[in-house]
Amino acid sequence: MKKLLIYLPAFLLLLLLLVAWEAIVDLFNINPQVLPAPSAIVSVFADHAVILVPHILTTLLETLLGLLFAVIFGVFVAILLRLSSLVRKALYPLLIISQTIPIIALAPLLLIWFGFTILPKVIIVTMVCFFPITVAFADGMEKVSPQIITLLQSMKATRLQILFIAELPGALPSFFSGLRIASAYSVTGAIVGEYVGGYQGLGIYMQNAAHSYAVNLVFVVIIITSLLSIFLFAAVVLLEKILIPWNRGK
Repeated sequence: MKKLLIYLPAFLLLLLLLVAWEAIVDLFNINPQVLPAPSAIVSVFADHAVILVPHILTTLLETLLGLLFAVIFGVFVAILLRLSSLVRKALYPLLIISQTIPIIALAPLLLIWFGFTILPKVIIVTMVCFFPITVAFADGMEKVSPQIITLLQSMKATRLQILFIAELPGALPSFFSGLRIASAYSVTGAIVGEYVGGYQGLGIYMQNAAHSYAVNLVFVVIIITSLLSIFLFAAVVLLEKILIPWNRGK
């Protein structure tokens, strides 16, 4: 109960903003095609809930697959960066450069190469989530106490034994920090991929709603996207508490 009370100020502020939004729309008689009231958005969501379900599931599937591959590749690359200084010098600058390329510019190319399948969207989500996971995990391994590594070396531990006994477990808090950041952006990556091209998903639904000037439906998709991101973020936090309970106090 005490933990829930922590979020009470945020909830009250959100409620206040919604009430103010509703009042402004009614007071100034704003056109619903410009800015619909929150009550109208909720009503439209209830009417289109059944239609939205397959789009939500498609986007969620793309997001989860992209996150999974981002974790696999991110952990693998982070380990390579830790094990080899030569690999770090060669690869780390390229990782940074990769983040300067706008995803929206790559999306059409992926669409041309792989077609209107789920693969381009998964690749985009992976690219969005890969960098924070890799950097956070690699930095976490570097911050493991030198005294622990020295102790293991004095016990004749091999490089791989040091990695698996000390560095990987010690870097888990940093890994989950990167995963939390990635989870917050993952759904947006899927939406971007769908917006460029696809048959189904929240991005496609949002694009069709925008072309039809159904602003209330656009707001519905925005809210669903936010809720999915919050759900994934909360799931990562829960997984962190389960896998590394010793870090819960921090």
